[in-house]
Amino acid sequence: MLNNIRLEVMQTVEKAVSAIQEKYLTPIEKTWQPSDILPDSRSESFFEEVEEIQALAKDFDYDFLAVLIGDTITEEALPSYESWLMDLEGMNQREKNGWTNWIRAWTAEENRHGDLLNKYLYLCGRVNMREMEISTQYLLADGFDIGTDRDPYRNFVYTSFQELATNISHRRVASIAKKKGDKRLAKMCGIIAAEEAKHAKAYMDFVRFILEIDPSEMMLAFADMMKKKIVMPAHFLRESGDNIGDLFSHFSHSAQRIRVYTSEDYVQILSDLLEDWKIGTINGLTDQANRARDYVMALPYRLTRIASRIQIPEKTYEYKWIAT
Repeated sequence: MLNNIRLEVMQTVEKAVSAIQEKYLTPIEKTWQPSDILPDSRSESFFEEVEEIQALAKDFDYDFLAVLIGDTITEEALPSYESWLMDLEGMNQREKNGWTNWIRAWTAEENRHGDLLNKYLYLCGRVNMREMEISTQYLLADGFDIGTDRDPYRNFVYTSFQELATNISHRRVASIAKKKGDKRLAKMCGIIAAEEAKHAKAYMDFVRFILEIDPSEMMLAFADMMKKKIVMPAHFLRESGDNIGDLFSHFSHSAQRIRVYTSEDYVQILSDLLEDWKIGTINGLTDQANRARDYVMALPYRLTRIASRIQIPEKTYEYKWIAT
Protein backbone atom coordinates (compact mmCIF):
# COMPACT_ATOMS: atom_id res chain seq x y z
CA MET A 1 0.00 0.00 0.00
CA LEU A 2 1.08 3.56 -0.70
CA ASN A 3 2.07 5.31 2.52
CA ASN A 4 0.57 8.69 3.36
CA ILE A 5 3.76 10.64 2.55
CA ARG A 6 4.12 9.10 -0.91
CA LEU A 7 0.43 9.62 -1.66
CA GLU A 8 0.81 13.27 -0.70
CA VAL A 9 3.87 13.54 -2.98
CA MET A 10 1.96 12.09 -5.93
CA GLN A 11 -0.94 14.45 -5.32
CA THR A 12 1.45 17.40 -5.11
CA VAL A 13 3.31 16.51 -8.31
CA GLU A 14 0.00 15.97 -10.09
CA LYS A 15 -0.66 19.71 -9.84
CA ALA A 16 2.26 20.27 -12.23
CA VAL A 17 1.38 17.48 -14.67
CA SER A 18 -1.02 19.51 -16.83
CA ALA A 19 1.66 22.15 -17.45
CA ILE A 20 4.18 19.42 -18.28
CA GLN A 21 1.74 17.86 -20.74
CA GLU A 22 1.25 21.20 -22.51
CA LYS A 23 5.02 21.66 -22.66
CA TYR A 24 6.04 18.24 -23.94
CA LEU A 25 3.05 16.80 -25.84
CA THR A 26 1.57 18.28 -29.01
CA PRO A 27 -2.22 18.67 -29.30
CA ILE A 28 -3.70 15.99 -31.55
CA GLU A 29 -5.10 18.44 -34.11
CA LYS A 30 -1.68 20.05 -34.52
CA THR A 31 0.64 17.05 -34.55
CA TRP A 32 1.85 14.88 -37.42
CA GLN A 33 0.28 11.58 -38.41
CA PRO A 34 1.90 8.64 -40.27
CA SER A 35 -0.05 9.47 -43.43
CA ASP A 36 1.70 12.85 -43.58
CA ILE A 37 5.03 11.11 -44.20
CA LEU A 38 4.18 7.88 -46.02
CA PRO A 39 3.19 7.64 -49.69
CA ASP A 40 -0.47 8.49 -50.23
CA SER A 41 -2.23 5.47 -51.78
CA ARG A 42 -4.73 7.87 -53.40
CA SER A 43 -1.98 9.68 -55.27
CA GLU A 44 -0.90 8.95 -58.84
CA SER A 45 2.69 8.94 -57.60
CA PHE A 46 2.03 6.23 -54.98
CA PHE A 47 3.62 3.32 -56.86
CA GLU A 48 6.54 5.45 -57.94
CA GLU A 49 7.22 6.42 -54.32
CA VAL A 50 6.95 2.80 -53.17
CA GLU A 51 9.42 1.75 -55.86
CA GLU A 52 11.84 4.37 -54.55
CA ILE A 53 11.45 3.08 -50.99
CA GLN A 54 12.14 -0.49 -52.15
CA ALA A 55 15.11 0.51 -54.28
CA LEU A 56 16.76 2.26 -51.35
CA ALA A 57 15.94 -0.58 -48.93
CA LYS A 58 17.78 -3.09 -51.13
CA ASP A 59 21.06 -1.52 -49.99
CA PHE A 60 20.29 -1.66 -46.26
CA ASP A 61 22.85 -3.56 -44.21
CA TYR A 62 21.50 -6.69 -42.52
CA ASP A 63 22.11 -5.45 -38.97
CA PHE A 64 20.64 -2.05 -39.82
CA LEU A 65 17.42 -3.64 -41.05
CA ALA A 66 17.27 -5.93 -38.00
CA VAL A 67 17.58 -2.96 -35.65
CA LEU A 68 14.91 -1.04 -37.52
CA ILE A 69 12.53 -4.01 -37.26
CA GLY A 70 13.28 -4.57 -33.57
CA ASP A 71 12.74 -0.88 -32.84
CA THR A 72 9.41 -1.05 -34.68
CA ILE A 73 8.23 -4.05 -32.67
CA THR A 74 9.04 -2.39 -29.35
CA GLU A 75 7.32 0.83 -30.47
CA GLU A 76 4.21 -1.13 -31.42
CA ALA A 77 4.08 -2.67 -27.95
CA LEU A 78 4.48 0.64 -26.10
CA PRO A 79 0.79 1.66 -26.03
CA SER A 80 0.20 -1.38 -23.79
CA TYR A 81 2.16 0.53 -21.14
CA GLU A 82 -1.04 2.44 -20.42
CA SER A 83 -2.51 -0.50 -18.50
CA TRP A 84 0.74 -0.87 -16.51
CA LEU A 85 1.08 2.83 -15.65
CA MET A 86 -2.59 3.18 -14.75
CA ASP A 87 -1.99 0.56 -12.05
CA LEU A 88 0.75 2.53 -10.29
CA GLU A 89 0.18 3.44 -6.68
CA GLY A 90 -1.23 6.95 -6.50
CA MET A 91 -3.00 6.60 -9.86
CA ASN A 92 -6.74 6.09 -10.24
CA GLN A 93 -7.82 5.35 -13.79
CA ARG A 94 -11.46 5.85 -12.83
CA GLU A 95 -10.73 9.55 -12.34
CA LYS A 96 -9.95 12.11 -15.01
CA ASN A 97 -7.04 14.03 -13.54
CA GLY A 98 -3.52 15.17 -14.35
CA TRP A 99 -1.96 11.73 -14.08
CA THR A 100 -4.55 9.83 -16.11
CA ASN A 101 -4.65 12.56 -18.75
CA TRP A 102 -0.85 12.40 -19.07
CA ILE A 103 -0.67 8.62 -19.37
CA ARG A 104 -3.38 8.44 -22.02
CA ALA A 105 -2.02 11.37 -24.04
CA TRP A 106 1.57 10.06 -23.86
CA THR A 107 0.68 6.53 -25.00
CA ALA A 108 -1.54 7.96 -27.74
CA GLU A 109 1.34 10.07 -29.02
CA GLU A 110 3.68 7.08 -28.86
CA ASN A 111 1.19 4.89 -30.72
CA ARG A 112 1.94 6.75 -33.97
CA HIS A 113 5.59 5.67 -33.88
CA GLY A 114 4.83 1.98 -34.33
CA ASP A 115 2.13 2.70 -36.92
CA LEU A 116 4.52 4.78 -39.02
CA LEU A 117 7.45 2.36 -38.90
CA ASN A 118 5.26 -0.71 -39.48
CA LYS A 119 3.76 0.72 -42.66
CA TYR A 120 7.18 1.74 -43.91
CA LEU A 121 8.57 -1.76 -43.37
CA TYR A 122 5.55 -3.27 -45.12
CA LEU A 123 6.27 -1.10 -48.16
CA CYS A 124 10.05 -1.60 -48.22
CA GLY A 125 9.88 -5.22 -49.43
CA ARG A 126 12.72 -6.50 -47.23
CA VAL A 127 10.67 -7.80 -44.31
CA ASN A 128 8.87 -11.07 -43.59
CA MET A 129 5.88 -9.25 -42.13
CA ARG A 130 4.27 -12.37 -40.70
CA GLU A 131 7.35 -13.20 -38.64
CA MET A 132 7.57 -9.59 -37.47
CA GLU A 133 3.90 -9.64 -36.52
CA ILE A 134 4.41 -12.86 -34.56
CA SER A 135 7.20 -11.21 -32.56
CA THR A 136 4.99 -8.18 -31.89
CA GLN A 137 2.12 -10.35 -30.70
CA TYR A 138 4.47 -12.32 -28.46
CA LEU A 139 5.89 -9.13 -26.94
CA LEU A 140 2.37 -7.98 -26.07
CA ALA A 141 1.13 -11.39 -24.92
CA ASP A 142 4.19 -12.26 -22.83
CA GLY A 143 4.07 -9.06 -20.79
CA PHE A 144 7.14 -7.82 -19.00
CA ASP A 145 8.62 -7.31 -15.56
CA ILE A 146 10.91 -4.28 -15.44
CA GLY A 147 11.49 -4.53 -11.70
CA THR A 148 9.41 -1.50 -10.70
CA ASP A 149 6.32 -3.22 -9.29
CA ARG A 150 3.60 -0.56 -8.74
CA ASP A 151 6.02 2.03 -7.36
CA PRO A 152 5.74 5.36 -9.26
CA TYR A 153 9.21 6.50 -8.13
CA ARG A 154 10.89 3.48 -9.72
CA ASN A 155 8.67 3.68 -12.77
CA PHE A 156 9.61 7.30 -13.43
CA VAL A 157 13.30 6.40 -13.23
CA TYR A 158 12.65 3.62 -15.73
CA THR A 159 10.69 5.76 -18.19
CA SER A 160 13.27 8.56 -18.00
CA PHE A 161 16.01 6.10 -18.91
CA GLN A 162 13.97 4.22 -21.50
CA GLU A 163 12.90 7.34 -23.38
CA LEU A 164 16.48 8.61 -23.54
CA ALA A 165 17.60 5.23 -24.88
CA THR A 166 14.95 5.16 -27.61
CA ASN A 167 15.88 8.72 -28.55
CA ILE A 168 19.47 7.61 -29.14
CA SER A 169 18.46 4.55 -31.14
CA HIS A 170 16.03 6.36 -33.45
CA ARG A 171 18.39 9.32 -33.87
CA ARG A 172 21.26 7.05 -34.91
CA VAL A 173 19.03 5.10 -37.32
CA ALA A 174 17.97 8.44 -38.83
CA SER A 175 21.61 9.40 -39.29
CA ILE A 176 22.47 6.11 -41.00
CA ALA A 177 19.39 6.35 -43.24
CA LYS A 178 20.40 9.86 -44.28
CA LYS A 179 23.89 8.66 -45.23
CA LYS A 180 22.28 5.90 -47.31
CA GLY A 181 20.23 8.49 -49.17
CA ASP A 182 16.86 7.53 -47.70
CA LYS A 183 15.55 10.97 -46.77
CA ARG A 184 12.06 9.68 -45.95
CA LEU A 185 13.28 7.12 -43.41
CA ALA A 186 15.71 9.67 -41.97
CA LYS A 187 12.82 12.10 -41.49
CA MET A 188 10.61 9.42 -39.92
CA CYS A 189 13.17 8.31 -37.36
CA GLY A 190 14.25 11.89 -36.73
CA ILE A 191 10.78 13.08 -35.73
CA ILE A 192 10.26 9.97 -33.59
CA ALA A 193 13.59 10.60 -31.86
CA ALA A 194 12.58 14.22 -31.19
CA GLU A 195 9.36 13.11 -29.51
CA GLU A 196 11.22 10.53 -27.42
CA ALA A 197 13.54 13.31 -26.22
CA LYS A 198 10.55 15.44 -25.15
CA HIS A 199 8.96 12.49 -23.37
CA ALA A 200 12.22 11.82 -21.53
CA LYS A 201 12.31 15.42 -20.31
CA ALA A 202 8.77 15.07 -18.96
CA TYR A 203 9.59 11.97 -16.92
CA MET A 204 12.83 13.55 -15.78
CA ASP A 205 10.76 16.50 -14.55
CA PHE A 206 8.57 14.12 -12.53
CA VAL A 207 11.66 12.69 -10.83
CA ARG A 208 13.06 16.18 -10.24
CA PHE A 209 9.87 17.28 -8.49
CA ILE A 210 9.86 14.18 -6.30
CA LEU A 211 13.51 14.72 -5.37
CA GLU A 212 12.54 18.17 -4.08
CA ILE A 213 9.72 16.79 -1.91
CA ASP A 214 10.83 13.29 -0.92
CA PRO A 215 14.57 13.09 -1.71
CA SER A 216 15.54 10.10 0.41
CA GLU A 217 12.87 7.75 -0.92
CA MET A 218 13.47 8.91 -4.48
CA MET A 219 17.21 8.32 -4.08
CA LEU A 220 16.59 4.81 -2.79
CA ALA A 221 14.31 4.09 -5.75
CA PHE A 222 16.93 5.39 -8.20
CA ALA A 223 19.68 3.24 -6.69
CA ASP A 224 17.46 0.18 -6.61
CA MET A 225 16.63 0.50 -10.32
CA MET A 226 20.29 0.88 -11.22
CA LYS A 227 21.23 -2.17 -9.14
CA LYS A 228 18.63 -4.21 -11.03
CA LYS A 229 19.77 -2.63 -14.32
CA ILE A 230 17.37 -0.87 -16.64
CA VAL A 231 15.91 -3.57 -18.85
CA MET A 232 14.61 -2.33 -22.19
CA PRO A 233 11.33 -3.82 -23.48
CA ALA A 234 13.32 -5.45 -26.31
CA HIS A 235 14.82 -7.71 -23.64
CA PHE A 236 11.74 -9.92 -24.03
CA LEU A 237 11.84 -10.22 -27.83
CA ARG A 238 11.43 -13.62 -29.44
CA GLU A 239 10.68 -15.09 -32.84
CA SER A 240 8.34 -17.95 -33.73
CA GLY A 241 9.32 -21.17 -32.02
CA ASP A 242 11.53 -19.42 -29.45
CA ASN A 243 11.28 -18.74 -25.74
CA ILE A 244 10.91 -15.32 -24.10
CA GLY A 245 14.10 -13.31 -24.43
CA ASP A 246 15.86 -15.71 -26.82
CA LEU A 247 16.33 -12.95 -29.39
CA PHE A 248 17.55 -10.09 -27.21
CA SER A 249 21.27 -10.83 -27.24
CA HIS A 250 21.24 -11.08 -31.04
CA PHE A 251 19.28 -7.84 -31.37
CA SER A 252 21.63 -6.12 -28.92
CA HIS A 253 24.67 -7.33 -30.85
CA SER A 254 23.20 -5.97 -34.10
CA ALA A 255 22.61 -2.58 -32.45
CA GLN A 256 26.14 -2.50 -31.05
CA ARG A 257 27.81 -3.61 -34.29
CA ILE A 258 26.35 -0.61 -36.15
CA ARG A 259 26.73 1.67 -33.09
CA VAL A 260 23.02 2.48 -32.83
CA TYR A 261 22.84 1.71 -29.12
CA THR A 262 25.83 0.52 -27.12
CA SER A 263 26.97 -0.22 -23.58
CA GLU A 264 28.69 3.16 -23.63
CA ASP A 265 25.34 4.81 -24.35
CA TYR A 266 23.87 3.12 -21.26
CA VAL A 267 26.62 4.65 -19.14
CA GLN A 268 26.20 8.06 -20.78
CA ILE A 269 22.45 8.08 -20.08
CA LEU A 270 23.14 7.34 -16.42
CA SER A 271 25.72 10.13 -16.30
CA ASP A 272 23.28 12.55 -17.92
CA LEU A 273 20.58 11.70 -15.38
CA LEU A 274 23.00 12.17 -12.48
CA GLU A 275 23.84 15.61 -13.82
CA ASP A 276 20.31 16.64 -14.73
CA TRP A 277 18.90 15.63 -11.35
CA LYS A 278 21.95 17.12 -9.56
CA ILE A 279 22.26 13.93 -7.55
CA GLY A 280 25.69 14.82 -6.18
CA THR A 281 24.45 18.02 -4.49
CA ILE A 282 21.21 16.80 -2.87
CA ASN A 283 21.27 17.31 0.90
CA GLY A 284 19.12 16.26 3.84
CA LEU A 285 19.19 12.57 3.04
CA THR A 286 18.89 9.70 5.47
CA ASP A 287 21.99 7.58 6.06
CA GLN A 288 20.59 4.86 3.82
CA ALA A 289 19.82 7.37 1.07
CA ASN A 290 23.31 8.85 1.37
CA ARG A 291 24.75 5.41 0.73
CA ALA A 292 22.40 5.04 -2.24
CA ARG A 293 23.66 8.35 -3.62
CA ASP A 294 27.27 7.25 -3.22
CA TYR A 295 26.42 4.06 -5.11
CA VAL A 296 24.85 5.75 -8.14
CA MET A 297 27.52 8.46 -8.28
CA ALA A 298 30.27 5.80 -8.48
CA LEU A 299 28.37 3.62 -10.94
CA PRO A 300 29.36 5.27 -14.26
CA TYR A 301 33.04 4.57 -13.62
CA ARG A 302 32.33 0.95 -12.73
CA LEU A 303 30.08 0.42 -15.74
CA THR A 304 32.61 2.04 -18.09
CA ARG A 305 35.23 -0.48 -17.01
CA ILE A 306 32.77 -3.33 -17.60
CA ALA A 307 31.71 -1.96 -21.00
CA SER A 308 35.32 -1.81 -22.15
CA ARG A 309 35.62 -5.58 -21.71
CA ILE A 310 32.47 -6.55 -23.63
CA GLN A 311 33.15 -8.48 -26.82
CA ILE A 312 30.57 -8.29 -29.61
CA PRO A 313 30.39 -11.28 -32.01
CA GLU A 314 31.24 -10.41 -35.59
CA LYS A 315 28.87 -12.97 -37.06
CA THR A 316 25.32 -11.77 -37.68
CA TYR A 317 22.38 -13.85 -36.46
CA GLU A 318 19.91 -14.89 -39.20
CA TYR A 319 16.59 -13.27 -38.29
CA LYS A 320 13.31 -14.77 -39.40
CA TRP A 321 12.07 -11.18 -39.73
CA ILE A 322 14.24 -10.45 -42.75
CA ALA A 323 13.03 -11.76 -46.10
CA THR A 324 15.54 -13.82 -48.02
